[in-house]
Amino acid sequence: MRNTLRSSLRRLAVETRGAEIAEAAAVLPLMFMMLLGIFWFGQAFSIYGAITRAAQEGARAGAAPYCTTCSGNLLTKYAANAVQAAKTAMTTAKLDPTLAKYPSPDPVLFDCLATTVTKTCSGGGDPNLCVQAPALLTDTNTGQNGVCGISVSFQYPFQFWLPFTSLNKQRIWITASARLRMENP
Repeated sequence: MRNTLRSSLRRLAVETRGAEIAEAAAVLPLMFMMLLGIFWFGQAFSIYGAITRAAQEGARAGAAPYCTTCSGNLLTKYAANAVQAAKTAMTTAKLDPTLAKYPSPDPVLFDCLATTVTKTCSGGGDPNLCVQAPALLTDTNTGQNGVCGISVSFQYPFQFWLPFTSLNKQRIWITASARLRMENP
Protein backbone atom coordinates (compact mmCIF):
# COMPACT_ATOMS: atom_id res chain seq x y z
CA MET A 1 0.00 0.00 0.00
CA ARG A 2 2.87 2.39 0.74
CA ASN A 3 4.41 1.70 -2.64
CA THR A 4 1.12 2.43 -4.39
CA LEU A 5 0.74 5.70 -2.51
CA ARG A 6 4.32 6.67 -3.33
CA SER A 7 3.97 5.76 -6.96
CA SER A 8 0.67 7.66 -7.19
CA LEU A 9 2.21 10.77 -5.64
CA ARG A 10 5.27 10.50 -7.90
CA ARG A 11 3.03 10.12 -10.95
CA LEU A 12 0.99 13.21 -9.90
CA ALA A 13 4.17 15.24 -9.37
CA VAL A 14 5.44 14.40 -12.86
CA GLU A 15 2.05 14.67 -14.59
CA THR A 16 1.38 18.03 -16.33
CA ARG A 17 -2.15 17.48 -17.62
CA GLY A 18 -4.45 20.17 -16.25
CA ALA A 19 -1.60 22.53 -15.35
CA GLU A 20 -2.81 25.03 -17.93
CA ILE A 21 -6.22 25.14 -16.27
CA ALA A 22 -4.68 25.79 -12.87
CA GLU A 23 -2.42 28.51 -14.28
CA ALA A 24 -5.34 30.14 -16.09
CA ALA A 25 -7.42 30.03 -12.91
CA ALA A 26 -4.63 31.90 -11.11
CA VAL A 27 -3.81 34.43 -13.84
CA LEU A 28 -7.18 35.31 -15.41
CA PRO A 29 -8.71 37.07 -12.38
CA LEU A 30 -5.61 39.24 -12.03
CA MET A 31 -5.62 40.05 -15.74
CA PHE A 32 -9.35 40.84 -15.60
CA MET A 33 -8.80 43.23 -12.67
CA MET A 34 -5.97 44.96 -14.54
CA LEU A 35 -8.18 45.41 -17.60
CA LEU A 36 -11.01 46.81 -15.46
CA GLY A 37 -8.56 49.17 -13.79
CA ILE A 38 -7.26 50.39 -17.14
CA PHE A 39 -10.83 50.96 -18.33
CA TRP A 40 -11.97 52.90 -15.24
CA PHE A 41 -8.83 55.01 -15.00
CA GLY A 42 -9.27 55.75 -18.71
CA GLN A 43 -12.82 56.89 -18.00
CA ALA A 44 -11.58 59.14 -15.19
CA PHE A 45 -8.91 60.62 -17.47
CA SER A 46 -11.52 61.22 -20.18
CA ILE A 47 -13.75 63.09 -17.71
CA TYR A 48 -10.74 65.08 -16.50
CA GLY A 49 -10.03 66.16 -20.10
CA ALA A 50 -13.67 67.07 -20.73
CA ILE A 51 -14.07 69.19 -17.59
CA THR A 52 -10.71 70.89 -18.15
CA ARG A 53 -11.86 71.83 -21.66
CA ALA A 54 -15.15 73.07 -20.18
CA ALA A 55 -13.30 75.29 -17.70
CA GLN A 56 -11.08 76.62 -20.51
CA GLU A 57 -14.10 77.35 -22.69
CA GLY A 58 -15.76 79.14 -19.79
CA ALA A 59 -12.68 81.24 -19.10
CA ARG A 60 -12.31 82.04 -22.80
CA ALA A 61 -15.95 83.09 -23.10
CA GLY A 62 -15.76 85.19 -19.93
CA ALA A 63 -12.52 86.92 -20.91
CA ALA A 64 -13.51 88.15 -24.34
CA PRO A 65 -15.53 91.35 -24.59
CA TYR A 66 -18.80 90.52 -26.27
CA CYS A 67 -20.96 93.51 -25.39
CA THR A 68 -19.46 96.98 -25.53
CA THR A 69 -22.79 98.84 -25.53
CA CYS A 70 -24.54 96.88 -22.76
CA SER A 71 -25.71 98.68 -19.67
CA GLY A 72 -25.13 97.44 -16.14
CA ASN A 73 -22.18 95.57 -14.72
CA LEU A 74 -20.20 94.09 -17.60
CA LEU A 75 -18.22 91.83 -15.28
CA THR A 76 -21.39 90.09 -14.14
CA LYS A 77 -22.35 89.53 -17.78
CA TYR A 78 -18.89 88.17 -18.57
CA ALA A 79 -19.17 85.79 -15.62
CA ALA A 80 -22.62 84.64 -16.74
CA ASN A 81 -21.22 84.07 -20.23
CA ALA A 82 -18.39 82.00 -18.71
CA VAL A 83 -20.86 79.84 -16.78
CA GLN A 84 -23.01 79.28 -19.87
CA ALA A 85 -20.00 78.33 -22.02
CA ALA A 86 -18.66 75.89 -19.40
CA LYS A 87 -22.07 74.24 -19.01
CA THR A 88 -22.47 73.96 -22.78
CA ALA A 89 -19.04 72.32 -23.07
CA MET A 90 -19.93 69.82 -20.32
CA THR A 91 -23.26 69.03 -21.96
CA THR A 92 -21.51 68.54 -25.31
CA ALA A 93 -19.16 66.04 -23.62
CA LYS A 94 -22.24 64.19 -22.28
CA LEU A 95 -21.59 65.26 -18.68
CA ASP A 96 -24.28 66.57 -16.35
CA PRO A 97 -23.43 70.18 -15.35
CA THR A 98 -25.67 69.94 -12.26
CA LEU A 99 -23.25 67.39 -10.75
CA ALA A 100 -20.42 69.93 -10.67
CA LYS A 101 -19.69 71.71 -7.40
CA TYR A 102 -17.50 74.49 -6.06
CA PRO A 103 -13.90 73.42 -5.57
CA SER A 104 -12.86 72.68 -2.04
CA PRO A 105 -11.19 74.79 -0.74
CA ASP A 106 -12.32 77.87 -2.68
CA PRO A 107 -9.56 79.39 -4.80
CA VAL A 108 -8.33 82.62 -3.22
CA LEU A 109 -7.61 85.41 -5.69
CA PHE A 110 -7.41 89.17 -5.23
CA ASP A 111 -9.82 91.53 -6.92
CA CYS A 112 -8.23 93.58 -9.74
CA LEU A 113 -10.15 96.70 -8.82
CA ALA A 114 -9.31 96.62 -5.09
CA THR A 115 -6.16 94.57 -4.50
CA THR A 116 -6.72 94.40 -0.76
CA VAL A 117 -9.98 92.44 -1.00
CA THR A 118 -9.92 88.68 -1.43
CA LYS A 119 -12.08 87.53 -4.31
CA THR A 120 -14.30 84.55 -3.53
CA CYS A 121 -16.46 82.44 -5.82
CA SER A 122 -19.18 84.57 -7.30
CA GLY A 123 -20.27 85.88 -10.60
CA GLY A 124 -22.59 84.22 -13.02
CA GLY A 125 -24.97 83.36 -10.20
CA ASP A 126 -24.31 79.63 -10.52
CA PRO A 127 -24.16 77.46 -7.38
CA ASN A 128 -21.98 74.83 -9.08
CA LEU A 129 -19.25 76.72 -10.93
CA CYS A 130 -16.77 79.07 -9.28
CA VAL A 131 -16.22 82.15 -11.46
CA GLN A 132 -13.89 84.85 -10.19
CA ALA A 133 -13.75 88.06 -12.22
CA PRO A 134 -11.98 90.43 -12.28
CA ALA A 135 -9.24 88.51 -10.54
CA LEU A 136 -5.63 89.46 -10.13
CA LEU A 137 -3.68 86.64 -11.78
CA THR A 138 0.01 85.82 -11.58
CA ASP A 139 2.01 86.35 -14.75
CA THR A 140 3.48 82.93 -15.54
CA ASN A 141 6.52 84.43 -17.31
CA THR A 142 7.67 86.72 -14.51
CA GLY A 143 5.86 85.29 -11.47
CA GLN A 144 4.60 88.81 -10.73
CA ASN A 145 1.00 89.69 -9.94
CA GLY A 146 -0.66 92.26 -12.11
CA VAL A 147 -2.58 90.56 -14.89
CA CYS A 148 -6.32 91.12 -14.60
CA GLY A 149 -8.30 88.09 -15.67
CA ILE A 150 -11.01 85.54 -15.02
CA SER A 151 -10.85 82.21 -13.24
CA VAL A 152 -13.30 79.33 -13.74
CA SER A 153 -12.98 76.30 -11.46
CA PHE A 154 -15.15 73.45 -10.25
CA GLN A 155 -15.10 69.79 -9.25
CA TYR A 156 -16.87 66.90 -10.96
CA PRO A 157 -17.60 63.48 -9.39
CA PHE A 158 -16.37 60.16 -10.70
CA GLN A 159 -17.19 56.77 -9.23
CA PHE A 160 -14.91 53.77 -9.73
CA TRP A 161 -16.23 50.25 -10.04
CA LEU A 162 -13.41 47.83 -9.23
CA PRO A 163 -14.76 44.84 -7.33
CA PHE A 164 -12.64 43.32 -4.54
CA THR A 165 -10.56 46.51 -4.18
CA SER A 166 -10.65 49.53 -1.91
CA LEU A 167 -11.62 51.65 -4.94
CA ASN A 168 -14.92 49.82 -5.45
CA LYS A 169 -17.77 52.33 -5.52
CA GLN A 170 -15.43 55.09 -4.30
CA ARG A 171 -16.43 58.58 -5.40
CA ILE A 172 -13.61 60.95 -6.16
CA TRP A 173 -13.85 64.61 -7.09
CA ILE A 174 -11.85 65.65 -10.15
CA THR A 175 -10.93 69.34 -10.14
CA ALA A 176 -10.87 71.55 -13.24
CA SER A 177 -9.52 75.07 -13.30
CA ALA A 178 -8.71 77.63 -15.97
CA ARG A 179 -7.48 81.19 -15.76
CA LEU A 180 -7.27 83.65 -18.58
CA ARG A 181 -6.37 87.31 -19.00
CA MET A 182 -9.41 89.50 -19.67
CA GLU A 183 -9.49 91.49 -22.88
CA ASN A 184 -10.38 95.17 -22.96
CA PRO A 185 -13.65 96.03 -24.74
